[in-house]
Amino acid sequence: MFVFAVQNSKLIALSKSPIILAIESSCDDTSAAVLKGKLVCSNLIANQAVHEQYGGVVPELASRAHQANIVPVVQTALKKANVELKDVEAIAFTKGPGLLGSLLVGTSFAKGLAWGLNAKLIEVNHMQAHILAHFISNEHNHYPNFPFICLTVSGGHTQLVLVKGPTAFEIIGQTIDDAIGEAFDKTAKLLNLPYPGGPLIDKMTKQGNPNAFKFPKPQVGEFEFSFSGIKTSVLYFLRDALKSEPDFIKLHLHDICASIQKTLVDIVIEKLEKAEKKYKTGHLAIAGGVSANSELRDRLQKLGSKLNAKTYIPPFEYCTDNAAMIGIAGYFLYEANQFANLSVAPKARLAL
Repeated sequence: MFVFAVQNSKLIALSKSPIILAIESSCDDTSAAVLKGKLVCSNLIANQAVHEQYGGVVPELASRAHQANIVPVVQTALKKANVELKDVEAIAFTKGPGLLGSLLVGTSFAKGLAWGLNAKLIEVNHMQAHILAHFISNEHNHYPNFPFICLTVSGGHTQLVLVKGPTAFEIIGQTIDDAIGEAFDKTAKLLNLPYPGGPLIDKMTKQGNPNAFKFPKPQVGEFEFSFSGIKTSVLYFLRDALKSEPDFIKLHLHDICASIQKTLVDIVIEKLEKAEKKYKTGHLAIAGGVSANSELRDRLQKLGSKLNAKTYIPPFEYCTDNAAMIGIAGYFLYEANQFANLSVAPKARLAL
């Protein structure tokens, strides 16, 4: 899509907004989006309910569901965007990190389609895409300034990232074991809450006392995180409480959830505050699935006020895994002329 201006009675092209088809298949959601430049024209997600009965994502079942979902999801995304397949100029896809079987489905589909359309192929780092979701066109045009610090929090990652530019990222610190999303889901499982448990803990917290119970915080490096001990401490806490009060979880569920959530959010906010005091960017952001957590969003804004820093919170639809974020990352790579060839392969582990 071109923007035109008249100069000396001639129509000239000022800029070009490429039409990008984006595909996300890193875990258990199959998503496709169509972007014109930074504008999202459609963003479709097919969820996989099959994993709920197992209390977590089963990789083989996830990859099979992606195979069944990817064609109809892409077709629907194109139709909703009112874009024909022949008009797609580039295809962005998630290279990693994620489940290898799931990534293979999206990568293979993107490569085959790019070859058939003679379109540009763009490989995208899933974690970079979470951060760049902040730059999707919005009515307020509220975007972070570079550099800024982003706390990326998801089921598989917890990182403090110094974002120097749309293709320049530096990890300040990250988890040495579990991610915060895993801590939410694993402690929820101990409370007999269905998967995914993180959103349910957030919901239960509304009626709970966050100071009802205390859980120890890990003592690790200045900007490092550790969450495996939280799960263990909750496990032993519940074991001992249930011995004397068999209905303890049922009677105190809201208070337990609120106390767990406060502990987890305390950990990441304290680290984010330390990072901003050191780097002094004046701009703080959160990204990833856990950035949908209501307490984390509230605490970020309070931290911004405390440190006199601007804060950036992604819309809920761009917090969890989605293809729109893959598309915006693809847009920046398109602008930088960074394209992949047909030999590209997915990677379950992929550095930022």
